Amino acid sequence: MNAPFANPQRPADEAALDPDAMRQPLGNAWYCVGQARSLGTAGSRTGLRAVELNGEQIVLGRAPDGTPFALRDRCPHRGMALSKGRFDGDTLMCPFHGWRFGTDGRCRDVPTLSEHDAADFSRIQVQRFPIRESAGFLWVNPHIGPATGTVPEVPTLDFAPAGSLVVELVVEASFDLTTLSLVDPGHVAFVHDSWWFRPSKQLREKVKTFQPVPHGFVMTSHATTTSSPVYRLLGGVPEVEIEFRLPGVRLERIRAGEKRVANYTFATPLTPDRTLLTNALYWSMPALNLLKPVARPLMRQFLTQDQQVLQHAQDGLDRKPTMVLFGQGDLPSQWYFRLKREALESARDGRPFVNPLERRELRWRS
Repeated sequence: MNAPFANPQRPADEAALDPDAMRQPLGNAWYCVGQARSLGTAGSRTGLRAVELNGEQIVLGRAPDGTPFALRDRCPHRGMALSKGRFDGDTLMCPFHGWRFGTDGRCRDVPTLSEHDAADFSRIQVQRFPIRESAGFLWVNPHIGPATGTVPEVPTLDFAPAGSLVVELVVEASFDLTTLSLVDPGHVAFVHDSWWFRPSKQLREKVKTFQPVPHGFVMTSHATTTSSPVYRLLGGVPEVEIEFRLPGVRLERIRAGEKRVANYTFATPLTPDRTLLTNALYWSMPALNLLKPVARPLMRQFLTQDQQVLQHAQDGLDRKPTMVLFGQGDLPSQWYFRLKREALESARDGRPFVNPLERRELRWRS
């Protein structure tokens, strides 16, 4: 394996990580769990939503003040899913025995208790998870226990979008394999060989500069080709900047004068072998809203191409779980694993995250 960023300062006797840690998604990080509008308005009685995050069943909703909440989707009494019960805008009622829980997770009522029963339910509560709302999405951190280390920031938008388009697909592949597709420049010419995205079929030498950013790296702003029909819509010569950050976030920012487009992609672990891939496209030009009926099937086609090839690749890795990362085009994939290892080690050691990468120019053909 080509590893030019190996850290020679790592002590040989340093405590090893849990052998399973590098094979699991980061436990202390923000993951996209769906669009914010799916929860409706504040205290909506129909706004409960059940989601899965790294094997954890979670129920989402909005408190009376409009803030989102995320609770373990399991009544502590008999294990019933709270998302199957009723929500009156303030409390969730378990449909099995009527236990009620506030949006803070605390038990409010056990209606089957006799008035002569001395049992105290005030200390019963459902696990609550941190949740944030940003860029039109809900983000949950499934970490349980005291906070350790620093956590990657939730993606934000730096302009007010005039419109947006979101496509979601479930990939039957591991989180790591799916996330690697977000930083892999070499697959584009072979997987996304579409007339509307890549009209030129010739492989060309690419030279790009990468530099570290908090919890990730960025392909620094550069002028891109105007041959793509997508870029021609913006006019001029667009400037593009592509950032990757842990745990599995790709942020592509495009600027052409005052015109702005952002193409964000998020990977979310559902189970060890299923990953949700979310693509969100935002734009500042109201006229582009007219193209949404055309853009949606093209976006879905693009994601479906990734979905299919990743599922076939996962079948191969299931038979033999090794990868040969080779050449400069595979360095971003190696960087992902280096960043992930640093996140795990810094959390284990109780110290701030220190990005182990350096500024680097990469060359590959695509």
